[in-house]
Amino acid sequence: MAANKLALIRYKTIDDCLRNRYKKWTLESLIEKVSETLYELEGITSGVSKRTIQADIQLMRSDKLGYNAPIIVKDKRFYTYEDDSFSITKAPINNADVDKMKEIVGVLKQFNAFNYFDEMSDMITRLENNLHKSTHEGGNYIQLESNNQLKGMDYIPKLYQAILKKSALLIEYKSFKAQQSQHLIYYPYLLKEYRNRWFVIVKAKKGGMLLNLALDRIIEFQELPNEPFKAHEGIDFERYYSDLIGVTKSSNDRAHKVILEFDNRNAPYVITKPLHHTQELVAEKEKTTIFRIDVVLNYELEREILGFGECVKVLGPKILAQRIKRRLKGAQHLYYDEQEEDKKEKTTPQITVPLEKKEKEKVQQQWKLEL
Repeated sequence: MAANKLALIRYKTIDDCLRNRYKKWTLESLIEKVSETLYELEGITSGVSKRTIQADIQLMRSDKLGYNAPIIVKDKRFYTYEDDSFSITKAPINNADVDKMKEIVGVLKQFNAFNYFDEMSDMITRLENNLHKSTHEGGNYIQLESNNQLKGMDYIPKLYQAILKKSALLIEYKSFKAQQSQHLIYYPYLLKEYRNRWFVIVKAKKGGMLLNLALDRIIEFQELPNEPFKAHEGIDFERYYSDLIGVTKSSNDRAHKVILEFDNRNAPYVITKPLHHTQELVAEKEKTTIFRIDVVLNYELEREILGFGECVKVLGPKILAQRIKRRLKGAQHLYYDEQEEDKKEKTTPQITVPLEKKEKEKVQQQWKLEL
């Protein structure tokens, strides 16, 4: 259990005790009450020491947490608040807290996902307005990657609620490959983002496979309150998606040992920004550096590798190396015809066909008219 959470429980318990004017609180009775609360809330049986409660009281009296609690001792024994109406829950926010909260609000505003949760957006707006009532408002000093033009972002709040409520959905969906949209019943399990594109992980009513539906391909959807929801048993989604880059994976896919060789000019970028959390540095050579990642072989992995162009070579597995080689050859052919045309234009002599006398006079007369 985090130490700061336990400390907050102790402060709140002491505060509740000192607000209770119908009982006289000695140090021993405060220790007893705090110990009981920690046991009830957190199952802690070891209690709390006298030294800890004394330190808590001194901290509550100070300005370190912004409480400035007017705790006094009467008759050299009983602890109470000098001000009957005081409570640490009513303590004003100090300037340091205001500055920190302004920083946090500035960061939250940059996150695309927050902007699509209506309640969170309203809360951020209210926080921002309250924080800047009596302070000078400055600009944001952090910019995060976002794409507000993506379609389907307005679906996130309702999909999120459907997942929480375990509601079946009737979704009209049209993939890039399909000529027409389809209406099917799905059970939603997870919202997942990859490079600013959002997906909802579902299972169709007729079918046992997990599917990724891109939100920008959803035309519309509605909840089906009378349709029984079918949970996807036996899958921990944290673990399920821990061995891949992106979102594309079937239940039969397993991680492969992927060996990548980068030139030393680009290796520092890979070291400072790992491709995957499993990344390991295998060897450092004179001109190249070799890395290993354990991931599923999918489309997103190939795009990640292709993004480095000529700076990386796939050493294994062989099937992945062949896929990358084939795609690079395909890309080369896109420019091959243009290169051949350029060569032909440079090597082919320009042939000028002489015009007949009358044709020349006609052309010259036309130029005079246009001029």
